[in-house]
Amino acid sequence: MAPGGGVCKDVIESHPKTLKYETAAGTKNDKTIIRTATGKHGMQSTNGVHELLECPVCTTLMYPPIHQCPNGHTLCSNCKTRVHNCCPTCRLEMGNIRCLALEKVAESLELPCRHQTLGCHDIFPYYSKLKHEQNCRFRPYNCPYAGSECSVTGDIPYLVAHLKDDHNVDMHDGCTFNHRYVKSNPHEVENATWMLTVFNCYGRQFCLHFEAFQLGMAPVYISFLRFMGEDSEAKKFSYSLEVGGYGRKFTWQGVPRSIRDGHRKVRDSQDGLVIPRNLALFFSGGDRQELKLRVSGRIWKE
Repeated sequence: MAPGGGVCKDVIESHPKTLKYETAAGTKNDKTIIRTATGKHGMQSTNGVHELLECPVCTTLMYPPIHQCPNGHTLCSNCKTRVHNCCPTCRLEMGNIRCLALEKVAESLELPCRHQTLGCHDIFPYYSKLKHEQNCRFRPYNCPYAGSECSVTGDIPYLVAHLKDDHNVDMHDGCTFNHRYVKSNPHEVENATWMLTVFNCYGRQFCLHFEAFQLGMAPVYISFLRFMGEDSEAKKFSYSLEVGGYGRKFTWQGVPRSIRDGHRKVRDSQDGLVIPRNLALFFSGGDRQELKLRVSGRIWKE
């Protein structure tokens, strides 16, 4: 036992790896050479070095501060809290020892983006990789079907098929639309479930949302459009929405938001056609006991 190291009994199970280091007789094929995007000759990163940087608990790459126990076993800062300061490998108390040598080694590495298989082929210094991956344009999108808080992620073709097959979302071709929304009891705003329709327009996909929600103490309806792609591409399009009746019209024109912005974020920012309930009931006509709104609109490319 290392001097001063206490023994811990209950820890989260770890997955230690046995590292194999190459001898002088090893061939070049035994190593994976990491190339840099700037033309620099990056450090040759063996599989062993890469494994050294993996946390034995969560198996993700470690970033400073990298902790080590008195026996030299390393752990990321998040998992150090999870295992209650006990080494998951030898069960000694971790203490507050930093593995400065491994942090220094990490500075020499340049690695590909984790979204490489999705199309990102850039190479990044080890400590810049994580920041890039959080905003990489090739990272998976979240499912835009907010009604069930769906946790599915994927690229756009996958999500389009998922919306159609798993959520039974209506799919339409064309850049103009005319939809009718009916609710038998519009006073029950919390039960006025939202709706989603997907349009194929200019070879891209757009999500039309319509729902009821509380704006302060006042119940309102909102309709807005989201673009299935990046924000930079969404800004190349515009759209208009219109609702009306009895010789009156209520219109909205804007730019579709990317599905990178969550449904709730767009709704709460009121970035769309917002219709107060009294006005919605006026457009519905009749005895004002049933919601009958016809929302029309079009999408065009700037």
